[in-house]
Amino acid sequence: MRLGLDRDAGDREAGTNWRSPGDLRAALWQCGGAALLAVVLVWLVRQALIDDAYITLAYARNLATNGHWGLILAEPANAATSPLNVLLLGGATAVLRLGGGTDPVWAFGAVFVGSAVALAWGWSRIAAVLRFHPVVPLLGVTIVLLNPFLLSASGLEVTLIAAVLVGLLAAAVAGQPVAFGIVAGLAVLVRLDLAVFVLPVALASPGVRRHWAKAAGTGVAIALPWFAWSWWFLGSAIPDTFAIKTVQRSFGRWTFANGLQLYYERDALATAVTVVPAVLGFAAAIGFAAIGILRRTTARSDLAPAVALGAAGAGYYAVYVLLGVPPYQWYYVPSFVALATCLCALAGGALRGNRVLRGAVAVPALVVVACLVAGNVAADVRGGVPWRVPPVFGNWATAREYERAGRELGDRIGVATVVSPGEIGTLAYFCQCAIVDAFADRGSALPLIERRIAEAGPVAGALLRLNYLRLDRDRQPRRAEYRLDWMPGAAPPEEGWPTSSPAKGVGHLRLIPITVLPPPPNQALPLPPPPSTG
Repeated sequence: MRLGLDRDAGDREAGTNWRSPGDLRAALWQCGGAALLAVVLVWLVRQALIDDAYITLAYARNLATNGHWGLILAEPANAATSPLNVLLLGGATAVLRLGGGTDPVWAFGAVFVGSAVALAWGWSRIAAVLRFHPVVPLLGVTIVLLNPFLLSASGLEVTLIAAVLVGLLAAAVAGQPVAFGIVAGLAVLVRLDLAVFVLPVALASPGVRRHWAKAAGTGVAIALPWFAWSWWFLGSAIPDTFAIKTVQRSFGRWTFANGLQLYYERDALATAVTVVPAVLGFAAAIGFAAIGILRRTTARSDLAPAVALGAAGAGYYAVYVLLGVPPYQWYYVPSFVALATCLCALAGGALRGNRVLRGAVAVPALVVVACLVAGNVAADVRGGVPWRVPPVFGNWATAREYERAGRELGDRIGVATVVSPGEIGTLAYFCQCAIVDAFADRGSALPLIERRIAEAGPVAGALLRLNYLRLDRDRQPRRAEYRLDWMPGAAPPEEGWPTSSPAKGVGHLRLIPITVLPPPPNQALPLPPPPSTG
């Protein structure tokens, strides 16, 4: 029985282009639709960006206006997890300056829309090569772009993650080693840990596998310049966030391993529409692999790269469980994107099969995906539009409350230095002052880096020591004259800045002069208390 899942990929010409003018027209329509949807989503989220997003935006503004790599202008730092996101946002901000504006939030909108178009273009290529029905790329794009976990982390690298993972799959199914290498190089610049996806997808593509040297060489040529520059000038090829976040380990009892339970308790719908497609994608990948093993067709199938992407998504999840990191919501996005994309691709493959397969598998699967897309929309809009806070949220104050506090804080302390309350991004962005913690002050991050090296095994420890070989270990923590504390409960306006959060309730920020001695040399400022996202 012809299943439609086991079409031979070995004879497809590498570098397949659009098979008909209709394919290209469909791609242009899909990209245009994705751009329009992205514009609406930017309007939805732009006033409710989370605190970590503003860390990235502060980096981008400092890069665009002063050529400075750091969260605050007073100190260099290397705590931007996604160098490519910062570079794109910084470049877009620099372009906007030509028109008289310097607000990176507009640059965020441009990068978000561009990432959405790249995602749609990748799906269009996949659909053209694999002869999918047009509904498949439509669902593949919308189930990702509308996802509340992804949208709640807007401003971070989440849309770039989606674009490069689908781009890897598109290059793999087309058998294009150079294109695959380009996207792979960009992927590790988006997040270094996306390297987990590169090898499995490459091995599943005959066209890439046969020309592995060409793909690898291209990827290295794309990524190596940044990592070499960062190692030489910033003292580390990888961001300091690896050390800071892995030392942090958990938010109380909540870790990455059990964090989805916390999010389900907070917002069952938003969590369900994220977890269900991932679980279904994993089940579909296992089912495809089992059928392929029985029929001895898995390695030849043109859908093998999609299965490899899904398997890598599950592997990525397992790696993060083993790392023992806190359950930041954006950590779940790569696995979700990979497994949801795998689900849509395998459903599209089943739709090519015989009548029984279409009726029993493909159509029900696509209907479920469509229902999940509708669930995404419901989760996105039920709290009101545009957002005041995202559906998945754990900051201690809204973006607008932090904005007010940051602007007034900058006016109040002038050139003095203040220790952050534990959330620094939005305050630093609007304060434009010397507000510090381990993310902004390299001297305060040093003990955390040394602790991470000491806790690593022999191999990981050796790699980390090599990575930090050029780190300036004599840098001291910046001396602060004030600290900004977050406290629960209301307070008179003259005593602080009021805050409110669905996660933390009513509280306030209070500025307190520091009268104690500064920390001894190379003693870190305290790690920020865990956000209430768990």
